[in-house]
Amino acid sequence: MKINNSEIIPVSEITPYETYMGRRDFIKAASAALMAAPFLSFNSEVSAATNASLLGYTKSPYGADEKLTSYNEVTNYNNYYEFGTSKSDPALESKGLVTHPWTVSIEGAVKKNKQINLDDLLKLAPLEERIYRMRCVEGWSMVIPWIGIPMSKLIQWAEPTSNAKFIEFVSLADQSQMPGVRTNILDWPYTEGLRMDEAMHPLTIIAVGLYGKLLPNQNGAPLRLVVPWKYGFKNAKSIVKIRFVESMPKTSWMKAGPKEYGFYANVNPMVDHPRWTQSTERRIGGGLFTPRIKTKLFNGYAEQVAHMYAGMDLVKNF
Repeated sequence: MKINNSEIIPVSEITPYETYMGRRDFIKAASAALMAAPFLSFNSEVSAATNASLLGYTKSPYGADEKLTSYNEVTNYNNYYEFGTSKSDPALESKGLVTHPWTVSIEGAVKKNKQINLDDLLKLAPLEERIYRMRCVEGWSMVIPWIGIPMSKLIQWAEPTSNAKFIEFVSLADQSQMPGVRTNILDWPYTEGLRMDEAMHPLTIIAVGLYGKLLPNQNGAPLRLVVPWKYGFKNAKSIVKIRFVESMPKTSWMKAGPKEYGFYANVNPMVDHPRWTQSTERRIGGGLFTPRIKTKLFNGYAEQVAHMYAGMDLVKNF
């Protein structure tokens, strides 16, 4: 398959897990105060910023038997290109992101075409903790205890019309707070989309926290999409607009690399990325020599979601 390299992010800009861990181990082991002091200060600030506990959420049965990825790994190894292309950039560069107050604009084919603030949005349904397996297109995965509300509750509140076939999610793109937005890595603002039945599915949530704490900035605060049977890039972060539309939206990664990133982005071990296999993955948190495990179709959620794609060519509709 011929790939237009001008349209995609060079693989050199994507930090492999092994490289990232090597850098972090080096920082931990370094005895020079010049290097150690900023690192320790950074971790103290992150801890303080995520100290507030979320109260009043219930635990759902989703993922109760899964081994969780550590809070440190979940919050310090991220893809969030608004803050840089290295996995460590989001935690370092997002500390100043202002996430309160926060409003989301509900637009398009809905009866309630209006803005809703975060506090009112969270009143639409009780908060739940759901432990989901999450799979990145680059071959690494995590198990994260998300806290949020079903996306279906927001959809029901918005009252979409019969013209609403898809939902487009638009993320914040603020150059003053997000250094990555000052580059042309992607066509900003970051946009993603779901088919209406995907958005309404019980597994799809709007997350506002993880590990019993408010969502850290580097993980998409104050609210982000979580769709566990799809690759991680589908999970739009720091959402400011939700548009109900009739036609399939052209998302950011579809624009950047249409031969590499499709609209559906269902986890599928039988459809490789042009530059690497998707048949196996490495679970983050097991160390440098963690063995790769077999990737499951729909990330292991086939029983719950496969019916939505019955009769579809999952190679063509990747």
